[in-house]
Amino acid sequence: MEIVIIGGIAAGMSAAAKAKRMNKAANVTVIEKENYVSFGACGLPYYLGGQFEDENEMFARTPEQIKKAGIHLLLGCQASKIDFSSKQVHVRELETKEEKVIPYDKLMLATGAKPIIPRIDGANAGNVYTITRLDRVRELKERLTDYRKIVVVGGGFIGIEVADRLASLGTDVRIIEAKPAIMSQTFDPEFSEKLKEAMEKEGIHIHLEEHVDNFETSEEEVVSVQTNKGNYLADAVILAVGFRPNTELVSNDIETLENGAIRIDPFGRTSQKDVFAAGDCASIPHRLLGDHYLPLATGANKMGRIVGINLVAAETEMEKYVGTLGSSAIKAGAYEAASTGLTERMAEQYGFHCKTTCIEVANHSNYYTVQEKIMIKLVYDAKSFVLYGAQLFGKNETVLRATGLAAAIHGKLTTKELGFVDFAYAPPFSSTWEAINVAANTAK
Repeated sequence: MEIVIIGGIAAGMSAAAKAKRMNKAANVTVIEKENYVSFGACGLPYYLGGQFEDENEMFARTPEQIKKAGIHLLLGCQASKIDFSSKQVHVRELETKEEKVIPYDKLMLATGAKPIIPRIDGANAGNVYTITRLDRVRELKERLTDYRKIVVVGGGFIGIEVADRLASLGTDVRIIEAKPAIMSQTFDPEFSEKLKEAMEKEGIHIHLEEHVDNFETSEEEVVSVQTNKGNYLADAVILAVGFRPNTELVSNDIETLENGAIRIDPFGRTSQKDVFAAGDCASIPHRLLGDHYLPLATGANKMGRIVGINLVAAETEMEKYVGTLGSSAIKAGAYEAASTGLTERMAEQYGFHCKTTCIEVANHSNYYTVQEKIMIKLVYDAKSFVLYGAQLFGKNETVLRATGLAAAIHGKLTTKELGFVDFAYAPPFSSTWEAINVAANTAK
């Protein structure tokens, strides 16, 4: 069996490794335009901020380990064309420009996504960065001592993580966000406001409902950022305005969502026979919303594993993905926040008849060291009380509670059941009524 996988970063390598383990006789070929595989870009903000110095920490596997497992790697190569009728992939070696054609029995698309670069003057200047590629982030890290004022464009995950880490180094950081709130796709307004306050406590300037008009340059580098509301000096600019699925190669031949993401079913299959997809280039089955686009590393790796199984399995033995909940977390200064399932905004958008409860509750017993408050919001069905979503904000011991809430949503627990779940208790970790119990018991 000839299996070809285009893309070897997250979903692609998860699929390749699983397929090879399940069928050692399969000939698995991975095409990757970079000279590395299994790279965890989620670590880049923390590498930039000095949390660790060894770049190898961001690689789950080396090319040598992959080859030793019997997987054929074509590094520094790019798929230039796919002929679905003849089941052939045309591949170009980027350095030599040499071209070859590789046949396949099963094909997986794991081409990821690329950062959105605004079409404004100065966006291609030498000191404008995206936090996606190791080489560019390495360059930024090396020049940080020269960059005292940095403007971050975008208040999503990457923008917040990068700003948080840079502020910890003493950099003067400013976030420009076009929407009325930061992290607005992941959190409801009251949590976005808490995150904003946490960032501002670290000295980060946050500008909401403000968009960049142009970057003023001198000697091919940005010196200031002009918005619809002001002009801000900048030694460097970081673009973090979102991602676009990297699917131009197949967009005319395969069914996609409106944003260009490849549409897949719960088995990872696309609209083309014997062609699968996963990761940031594709949709992902959501446990509550169905087909959805959520470019998160956790979903990419899990869906990649499912595709790896199905690439070598008989059709009757294929496995379905259980569905994501979009569970995610963020650190902002001394605070942390998490979200899983539906926010109130999402529930309204998709027509769920829901109620919510939002309270502050203690993280552990009052007599153990410093007791802190955790804000917990639950979104649940107005009639059945089945839990649909949860958000949390607080200091230590906050985000890990999202694990219990994600399991509750996955298992379709009601708030009434959740109020009496027997969570582990000891004074250093919780109260006799765990914070999740308390929040659930306020649902009416």
